[in-house]
Amino acid sequence: MSVRVRYAPSPTGLQHIGGVRTALFNYFFAKANGGKFILRVEDTDRERYSDESLQDLYDTLEWLGVKWDEGPVVGGPYGPYIQSERFEIYQQYAKKLVEMGKAYYCYCSAERLEALRQQQMEEKSPVQGYDGHCRDLTAEERAALEAQGIRPVIRLKVPREGSTTFHDVLMGDITRDNKDISPDPVLLKSDGFPTYHLANVIDDHLMGVTHIMRAQEWIPSGPLHVILYEAFGWQVPTYCHLPMVMGNDGHKLSKRHGSTSVRDFRQKGYLPEALLNYVSLVGWSYDGEKEFFTREELEKCFSLEKINKAPGVFDYQKLDWFNAQYIRRKGDTELAELLMPYLREAGLLSGDGISFERLVAFVPGIRDRITLLSDIVPMCEFINDKGDPEAALLIPKKMDAAGTLNALKNVYDVVKAGLGAGKNDEELQQDLMDLAQRLGIKNAGVFNPLRTAVTGMAVSPPPFSCIRLLGNEESYRRIERAIAILEKEVNNG
Repeated sequence: MSVRVRYAPSPTGLQHIGGVRTALFNYFFAKANGGKFILRVEDTDRERYSDESLQDLYDTLEWLGVKWDEGPVVGGPYGPYIQSERFEIYQQYAKKLVEMGKAYYCYCSAERLEALRQQQMEEKSPVQGYDGHCRDLTAEERAALEAQGIRPVIRLKVPREGSTTFHDVLMGDITRDNKDISPDPVLLKSDGFPTYHLANVIDDHLMGVTHIMRAQEWIPSGPLHVILYEAFGWQVPTYCHLPMVMGNDGHKLSKRHGSTSVRDFRQKGYLPEALLNYVSLVGWSYDGEKEFFTREELEKCFSLEKINKAPGVFDYQKLDWFNAQYIRRKGDTELAELLMPYLREAGLLSGDGISFERLVAFVPGIRDRITLLSDIVPMCEFINDKGDPEAALLIPKKMDAAGTLNALKNVYDVVKAGLGAGKNDEELQQDLMDLAQRLGIKNAGVFNPLRTAVTGMAVSPPPFSCIRLLGNEESYRRIERAIAILEKEVNNG
């Protein structure tokens, strides 16, 4: 049997971590078994549907490098793959169920159904839902109701006796008494729109889906779907309900824990390979030790047997660690290309701002300090001159203005000579350490005034990295300005 799986989101919101994990598990399982990964858009909820959400779905999978074998855009033999384009199919199969005696037309008004709901609540009825009022209408009774212009819905005849069982790869056999299953749910609405249950089962069957991997929150729908499969006389696919994604507090992951949409993670500067790697480990483990996987490795080694039964914990700090590790693996030019959009959005590339070449030279000094790509912005804000720094900010602890002035003048000469000679950052750093020794002061006595003179900040990336980003001439100007400020301080003192 050739494996065929699907990811079938509803485009009613941005793609979130839980949904993306479901997509990844389906995708990797298909690839590991030489099967097909199908993308199906379940857009029957027209009130909440949005074009933005649909585009976000496509953009998210593309960003993660997940390509669907069949679905919207790429097509396939079982299309269309957008449910709103399949209404005639659902209507055809719903009517077929009626003809087979497995479903029936219901003419109950909204008012009657609301009154029934209120009554059941007041009586605290153990069975909540439809009471089967129209289940056994005669042909004459139906004709009379339709003559009144009433447009019926189609309801499934859920057996009232016995039980329904389905097997889950992780959970084993799951059985539910039929009397506890939602009684006679609507399959086709009066306007011809299908409900989720009808469209989902029909599409999975017609598209040849062999394995259904979805969140555990869908377990209660399992027996109902099995009843539908059996009503049509179709084979039930293999189920694997995935454990929930939880926050560190043991509650289902939500916005109160932090960002949950992939768009947010992407905008903050997480790398796609880091997010894909980490999310794939939330509830799945290869051997309990190996943590770093490429997409290609996961496409080969993923298996259902290694999915944990317990809920997976999404740890934001762990994701940050993963992202930082992947950033450290980037070459200077590649990382600079990834950082440029954040600097552009912050307005640091316009006019006399940062050039790409200078950014490439800046990267080695700050690579190990970056967790998110967006971290680059505050590191580079010194590129915009904030004006004259205060003298007190230039003077290190346990040094006075005169001593700092003497040190900075010597620093200026050493730095200018070193840059002119084409020395690298390590060589320049050693030159300043040698200078500090000759002057009889601590290293901070030469590095801190240089840092503040160039950036205007007491804490910044390495000063030579900042000079590379700022450019020699502008750096010289700022050091000369700091020297003038210290001279004024000494003369006034």
